[in-house]
Amino acid sequence: MNNKLWTSLLAAAGVMLSGASFNAAAQGYWTGPANSVWKNSVGQCWRAGYWTPAMATAECDPDLVPKPAAKPVPPPPPPPVKPAPAPAPKPAPAKPKPVAAKVTLAADVLFDFDKAVLKPDGKSKLDDLAAKVKDINLEVVIAIGHTDSIGSDAYNQKLSVRRAESVKAYLVSKGVEPNRIYTEGKGEKQPVASNKTKDGRQKNRRVEIEIIGTRKN
Repeated sequence: MNNKLWTSLLAAAGVMLSGASFNAAAQGYWTGPANSVWKNSVGQCWRAGYWTPAMATAECDPDLVPKPAAKPVPPPPPPPVKPAPAPAPKPAPAKPKPVAAKVTLAADVLFDFDKAVLKPDGKSKLDDLAAKVKDINLEVVIAIGHTDSIGSDAYNQKLSVRRAESVKAYLVSKGVEPNRIYTEGKGEKQPVASNKTKDGRQKNRRVEIEIIGTRKN
């Protein structure tokens, strides 16, 4: 090829290149109009001479672009807290056992014949009874006087009441609450034996004392 032809080709190439503006932008790739990256026929971007992997872009070198850090997987929620078991119900307090005792004291032990004043032996018997009362939650003491059939009904009725009241007064003196003691006189109306014999009449002369309450814990 002669010099004139070579000169003509170079001049033509210069005209073509002058018609297209291109530069190597800061990102390290050759770009054309509107900053579009130049690519070869197989779609590869043209790198500038000063290109480094740090300049890689997702368009041209996606494998070199640092991947965004994976979002941390939140820890699994804590297992639900099981409610504390309900406390076992307290056993119901044991009900106090009821106490009911009936004592029959011979009137001859408590009183002289035809009298309503307590004898020493009679007081000793009632002392034992008062001690037992202190060991319970007392509800009531019932004292009922009885007589034999000697004498009129009216007299025997009054005598039985006086003897029951005498028992009450002594128990109160030993600490038993007076409003807890109920007295009654039955006279000769409720005999437990025949009044025709001395032994039977002795059995009929009596004071029945009933104690009702509950045992203390």
